[in-house]
Amino acid sequence: MIRTLKQCSLAGLSLIWLMSSCQSADGPCDATAVTISAPQSETTALKQYIDSNHIKATADKRGFYYTIQSPGSGAKPTVCDNVTVNYKGQLTNGSTFDSGDDVSFGLNQLIVGWQEGIPLVAPGGSLTLYLPPSLAYGSQEQSGIPANSILIFKIDLIKIN
Repeated sequence: MIRTLKQCSLAGLSLIWLMSSCQSADGPCDATAVTISAPQSETTALKQYIDSNHIKATADKRGFYYTIQSPGSGAKPTVCDNVTVNYKGQLTNGSTFDSGDDVSFGLNQLIVGWQEGIPLVAPGGSLTLYLPPSLAYGSQEQSGIPANSILIFKIDLIKIN
């Protein structure tokens, strides 16, 4: 079944822009690890940003960087889980394009960078994700986000629902 973004929208949530795909609530979730990797040109640009801003972040083999402020405790979520988070999304110029508190969603409905990054911490954990365009919105311009942007997300994982 083909669905449009409008049909997939989560009414009333500011996270609508985070949705990159829509899965039927009736279909099973595939908990297989995400295997998408960013192209070398994007990882090079992201590394240059990290280095020039003296950010101490860990490189993930898939092409994004992250810092864990707090690992949390307990089981870590999988891409099939529904989670509640506080978050703030920023561009590399420091401008905030979105934020939310106590927002819940299924990880499998979000951009690849969140699907890969959030499972790095357990509930109570906090991290910052530095995402290359292909793990965020790529060449798709979003409200307040230029095409091919590196995005920075500060995320507190409140709980796995």
